[in-house]
Parts: sequence; C-alpha cells; structure tokens
Amino acid sequence: MTALFVNQLTTLDFSYLSPERGVVGETWLVDVTLRGDLDEQGMVFDFGHVKKQIKASLDILADHRLLVPTAHSAISVKTENEERLSVHMQGNSGDIIECKAPAQAILLVNSEEITPEALTPFLEKTLLDELPDNVRGVELHIYPEEFSSAFYHYSHGLKKHLGDCQRIAHGHRSPIHIYLDGQRDPMQEANWAETWKDIYIATREDLLEKVTLGKQDHLRFGYTSDQGYFELTIAEDRCYLIDTDSTVELLAEHIAGVIKDRNPSKSVRVVAFEGFNKGSIAEK
Repeated sequence: MTALFVNQLTTLDFSYLSPERGVVGETWLVDVTLRGDLDEQGMVFDFGHVKKQIKASLDILADHRLLVPTAHSAISVKTENEERLSVHMQGNSGDIIECKAPAQAILLVNSEEITPEALTPFLEKTLLDELPDNVRGVELHIYPEEFSSAFYHYSHGLKKHLGDCQRIAHGHRSPIHIYLDGQRDPMQEANWAETWKDIYIATREDLLEKVTLGKQDHLRFGYTSDQGYFELTIAEDRCYLIDTDSTVELLAEHIAGVIKDRNPSKSVRVVAFEGFNKGSIAEK
C-alpha cells in the first residue's frame, strides 16, 4: 500500500467537560495520513478532496461542539427529544455544570476524559467509512499547538453568529501578546492567562438568573439563535462577564481597554489569538 499525508489539515476549536477544570476551551491541530491502493489516476486520494471532504467531515464531527466524556461517573446525559440533549456534570469542587442544547452542538465520547487518544479512533473510523474502497486506512495525529509564552483556555457562545460559533459552549486555546509602549510585557500576558484560565466568557444580556446549587452560586445563561435554544448553567467563579458579545475582536478591545485604564500614560497593543494563527489586534 501507498500513503499520502497532509499536515495541519485543519484545526478543531471546541470545549469539553472536565469534573476538575469545568468547561475547557481547546484547540487541536490535525494531521492526516491515508493508506491504500492507487486508483486509476495513480492516487490514493486526490489532495484537493482531502482538503475539502476530510476537512469538512472533521469540522462537522468535532469542531465548535461541546465534547462530553460519557463514561465518567460525574456526568449524565438525557435526551430531551431526538434533536436535543441535556448534559449534567458534578464538578470535583462541588460545582455543577448543565448544558441544554441542540444535539448537533454536543459530541458524546465514550471515554472517561477528553484527550486526543480518546477522540482519534472515533474520528478515524467515521472518516474511513466515508472514503472510497481503495483507501484502506486513516491515521490522524491530533495535538495542541506548542506555545513559548502565556496562553489561556476560554469558552463562549456567539448567539448572533449564523454559523457554528452560535453554540453556547465551544472554545479555544489561545496565546496572547501584549505590548506597552511598543514592548512585549510578559507579566501582563501571564496575568490575563491566569484570569482567563479555563474560563467561560459570557455576555451580560444572556444572563437569565443567579441560582444557588449546593453551596455555590451559579449563573444560568440562555439564548435562542439560528440553530435553536441554548442554555448553560455554570459556577459563578468560572465565569467572566462582559457587556458586549465575545467575538475575538471585542475581546481584544476589552483587554486593551482594561489595560489602558490601569496604564493611562502608556500606549497599549493587544494581539489576541483565537485558536491557531488567527485573531484580532486592538490598540489604545
């Protein structure tokens, strides 16, 4: 058999449930290798189709979704109807996370935790079933980007977005670069990385109510968007509330504004990434 490969074919931007960490925003890169016999064109599979078909399938399967490790004893899932799911998780610190959403916004993974190793076999099998018979095997390498400076994990939902960003619990693992008077400021970057460590960034107008569950205060968010009704309940100390939507452009503006208020005499430049090699720049 012969093999072809495409490195960094796509990225998966999603969130997952962890009893220890809560709702965790994540970004993983995906390399793909296809093994099989040559077709009448002398190819295992057309590179153009790899970039379109396989990338599209991976995006549908795991991108911009909430990944739920259903084998963990702290997590339960109920089917509200054929098109909706309700997920409940008891956190290690006594907090509770509940998500109610259209089924297409949630991926149930038969594992005790969400890792590349847990997700890979499911994705490989699903992709292989969609490919021509001459393709005998699919191998995925799924991994996080390596960073040499500060980064954070955040989750959010964009109710006004017409695509999958409208889903209430998806996220990113992203670095941040902050400049004061033209110089990188590692301390500022580290402070924001800590502030937004495993955080849920929410828009105030989406807050439905504040409730006490167990001994902790929780916030319940909800909205209706193009794909349906979304609701998320999460401990208040896992949230960061802002007055605007949480697009990366507005997040960069928010960070730059906060820093400028604290350092009025300095010029501020914030480069806020959203996942892999993309993001927004704000200057004050």
